Amino acid sequence: MKKLYFLLLIIGSTQIVAQTVRNYSNEFLNIGVDARALGMSKSVTATTNDVNATYWNPAGLVAIEDYQGSLMHASYFAGIANYNFAAAAMPIDKYSAIGVSIVRFGVDDILNTTELIDNQGNINFNRIRLFSTADYAFNLSYAKKLMHKNIQFGVNAKVIRRIIGDFASAWGFGFDAGIQYTKNNWSYGLVIRDITTTYNTWSVNQEEFDKIKNSIPGQNQELPETTEITKPKVQLGIARKFSFGRDFHLLSEIDLHMRFAKTNDVFATNFVSIEPTIGFELDYTNLVFLRVGAGNIQKTTQFDGSKSIAVQPNFGVGFTYNGISVDYALTNIGNTGNGKYSNIFSIKIDYQFFRN
Repeated sequence: MKKLYFLLLIIGSTQIVAQTVRNYSNEFLNIGVDARALGMSKSVTATTNDVNATYWNPAGLVAIEDYQGSLMHASYFAGIANYNFAAAAMPIDKYSAIGVSIVRFGVDDILNTTELIDNQGNINFNRIRLFSTADYAFNLSYAKKLMHKNIQFGVNAKVIRRIIGDFASAWGFGFDAGIQYTKNNWSYGLVIRDITTTYNTWSVNQEEFDKIKNSIPGQNQELPETTEITKPKVQLGIARKFSFGRDFHLLSEIDLHMRFAKTNDVFATNFVSIEPTIGFELDYTNLVFLRVGAGNIQKTTQFDGSKSIAVQPNFGVGFTYNGISVDYALTNIGNTGNGKYSNIFSIKIDYQFFRN
């Protein structure tokens, strides 16, 4: 039955393109990847320095010294939706690196009931079909260290592919840009997502659209607009690393996630809304990791009309051995219905170890 609700959401999503510029567009790219980063509530803009930088800040790719690969899987909404990520990166020389990644967020086996009732008004369950809706993002990343050895920058060229069964599909193109600066134990990072705005161009199947329109008597639905524009977003991070003796280290980072629209973020104006996040990572000899974070700080309205602030806590652990890192995060991103918590697993392989 839950997937029946998703059918209504998916059909309604074709109306998203009814306006040219949207405050919320390609939102699947804001969920986040890598259990390490999600355990820290996405507070990694200044410190990401491995293959997962293809998503968080392409400037961080400069830090890799050999081939790296990463995989992640997460389930949301009690397993209805699946979110997967895969990435690979390699250095070009000691001053530059490249990477590629793919993100898929999908809901499969949705019931299509638009032909459930035939022309004679009879219900025929044999006419029910299944379809999937999936959002894809393909990233090609490049990073380079500038003449000043502590500064590095990176760019992403991304291709967006969105598919809603046989009903509609879209192609989109955009760019991200990022920079990182480190000095002593301090790190700073800046990412501008969709820096040129990202354009999605939709193609709607007229025949399938007519079936939807005809299945709702008395409704005068018009074909939606075919262009969707994603506004730029900015992420700013500052981090510091502390050492406790030889074996223990603590990384702390605060990030500011900015949208140029008024939202429910804790700091919101008509020009810009800002969501702060904070994350901590404690490690023992860079072998075992414990992570906590707080984010998604939103203004909420209670049933009695009163206002309050909601905070999403996250937790994670990790283990690295012989070039293989396994990470786990427990979050409540999917805090709807029965899906109160989301379990996220990721694995990273660094080929440098196998060369030694």
